[in-house]
Amino acid sequence: MSWDHVWIDVNVATMSPSVSAPYGAITDAAIAVKEGKIVWVGPRSELPEFDVLSTPVYRGKGGWITPGLIDAHTHLVFAGSRANEFELRLQGASYEEIARSGGGIISTVKACREASEAELFELGRKRLNALAKEGVTTVEIKSGYGLDTATELKLLRVARELGKHHHVDVKTTFLGAHAIPPKYKDDVEGYVDLVINEMLPAVIEAGLADAVDVFCENIAFSVEQTERVLSAAKKAGLDIKLHAEQLSNLGGSAMAAKLGAKSVDHIEYLDEDGIIALSKSGTCATLLPGAFYFLRETQMPPIELLRKHKVPMVLASDYNPGSSPLCSSLLMLNMGCTLFRLTPEEALAGMTRNAAKALGIEDKVGVLEIGMQADFCLWDITTPAELSYTYGAGACLEVVKAGHLIHQ
Repeated sequence: MSWDHVWIDVNVATMSPSVSAPYGAITDAAIAVKEGKIVWVGPRSELPEFDVLSTPVYRGKGGWITPGLIDAHTHLVFAGSRANEFELRLQGASYEEIARSGGGIISTVKACREASEAELFELGRKRLNALAKEGVTTVEIKSGYGLDTATELKLLRVARELGKHHHVDVKTTFLGAHAIPPKYKDDVEGYVDLVINEMLPAVIEAGLADAVDVFCENIAFSVEQTERVLSAAKKAGLDIKLHAEQLSNLGGSAMAAKLGAKSVDHIEYLDEDGIIALSKSGTCATLLPGAFYFLRETQMPPIELLRKHKVPMVLASDYNPGSSPLCSSLLMLNMGCTLFRLTPEEALAGMTRNAAKALGIEDKVGVLEIGMQADFCLWDITTPAELSYTYGAGACLEVVKAGHLIHQ
């Protein structure tokens, strides 16, 4: 048997539904890798004979291996800081007062328009490094802080370049319909036309997006306007997803599910009819506890109903400068359990198996099975529940990305 390398003296949380144990766990296990893919995983006692002289063997010292973490919702490429607004809010300033003084999303848009691609790349690289240190091997990056064609393309180009020059895989999402720019405050339909007729074709021509997203909410775009954008994206062959039901229940999630959306995200105000629509379409529900925490929200996502109707629950950081400036996927595992009452197994599934499904890459990553890409992490833990239970202890020891060992 000829393999590139073998891991032994480990326990493996495969997260595979085909393994009946919690977490798809195999204790005292082994993993073999060849040409970037998993070619064997199972109990060490059943490991086939192999050439021990020519095959590097790594010993995990009794730690746990999980699939590489997947952060399926971020706005990671941006410039500027809104820490001053955070401070002003805590001193009593209202959102309206901050917005009137040039703050809010418009301040981030201004900073992104002014920043060079090199500056944005360096900022994004540092953030990707932070996620990688916590075991993230795949991340989704949205645009949405340009709100004009040139800047939206710039943000997506930077995201693509990050994926080319970093060991973390990057999936890109065009979010031109993120907010209404001041220029179009009295002509929202005109801006939607711009997104559909100018921005989207330019993004497609440049090959810069894997998916298209819209913020469907009473402070952003209506269900009808959202449907126009998503329908155009679907017609062009791109995956679709949605920010929806964060502040109110407009019905955007049900509409997106009927169009075949990969995920609907936030969904604190989603009702049972919307959840049934997700269940029927196979659309994932992405939970974003960082924004819930940072904005001090009180409306919980409908976790029990999502469980009842077997909707795949994804957990992501929503890392962004305004509502979730929290660049930590491990923190989200803890918040998903403490704030939303997920079980540790549900939380880990939300950052592995279900996150892969939300990005349309479940045939490549998210579980540890034969034939899957060899993306996995070795953790200095005694049980997978520790990943949600504790935070800040530096438990990630090693990362293997497409079969290549990355030393932390």
